[in-house]
Amino acid sequence: MSTTAPRILLAGGGSAGHVSPLLATAAQISRRSPEAEVLVLGTQAGLEADLVPAAGYELLTIDKVPFPRRPDLTALRFPGRFGATLRQVRSVLREREIDVVAGFGGYVCPPAYLAAASLRRPLVVHEANRRPGLANRLGARRAAAVLTAFDGSTLPGARRIGMPMREAVAHLDRAVRREEAVRRHGLDPSRPVLLATGGSLGAQRLNAAVAEAAESIVAAGAQILHVTGRGKAEGIREREGYRVVEYVTAMEDAYAAADLALTRSGAGTVCELTAVGLPAVLVPLPIGNGEQALNGQEVVAAGGALMVPDAELDAGRLREEVLPLLQDEERLRAMADASRAFGISDAAEVMADVVTGVARRA
Repeated sequence: MSTTAPRILLAGGGSAGHVSPLLATAAQISRRSPEAEVLVLGTQAGLEADLVPAAGYELLTIDKVPFPRRPDLTALRFPGRFGATLRQVRSVLREREIDVVAGFGGYVCPPAYLAAASLRRPLVVHEANRRPGLANRLGARRAAAVLTAFDGSTLPGARRIGMPMREAVAHLDRAVRREEAVRRHGLDPSRPVLLATGGSLGAQRLNAAVAEAAESIVAAGAQILHVTGRGKAEGIREREGYRVVEYVTAMEDAYAAADLALTRSGAGTVCELTAVGLPAVLVPLPIGNGEQALNGQEVVAAGGALMVPDAELDAGRLREEVLPLLQDEERLRAMADASRAFGISDAAEVMADVVTGVARRA
């Protein structure tokens, strides 16, 4: 192993939920320990294929080999394919003299964790969701540190540090930025703003409900910044006080402009909302293993958000429940305080220090 600068392999990819905290951690490692060498393990099929090189880090790729869920031809081929990726990662660890592997979940993590275990390289695991995925359940068994975005994890030895996120979001001062951000989106700073977003891919039910209720919300004196998702704005008509965009490259501007958010409750979204202290109405995605509802439970209990089941979200619910909340400044202030008290803004820094600390001890 290296006896000089720490050599760190960050493993994760596929979705933004894995790639974003990985890159936020990489940035803080580079800032706080500029002598460290940071490599990223991913696939050519995930978001990391574009985002990691764009951020200035070397991406090492392996094949995406998901665990089989049924006894079919894919299951028969799995042992050979998985063994090949395992050997590939072992070679990376040896040849690049990696001191520590830090995993953020996703298909690349099982071979990364097993390869590290076989070569006695230490592991650090970060789990974004309340309900951990298979990869991190595997890695946590022998990890030097298990770090989570939420309390209540079933992973052994888990410690909540929050979600590593971009510094521009983590340290956003909404009050200072609000007027400029509202004007940038073509809205009026003297009127309240509802941010409605289902994420980069959009949310059909949320989009339909907001578009239908927009006229009533604007007529009542409020405004909407509606981020529909790529390719999802067709047929939705803008009007004064109702701004429709497909995508926002700097979510910190959208958060700064908003007085209330209507969003899904993915782990990254919940952690960003609470880091910046933005009150929210959360609409969990009703598929998967229910992790989005779990992700939002604690901030709802803390008073920083409300939760509406996806099946119950419609224009009537927005007019009857969300609009009065948007107009209630005192309640929004109380929710913002509760959200901010729940949120954590220095997770990337903490994660970076833990990873580099483990690498140096190795």
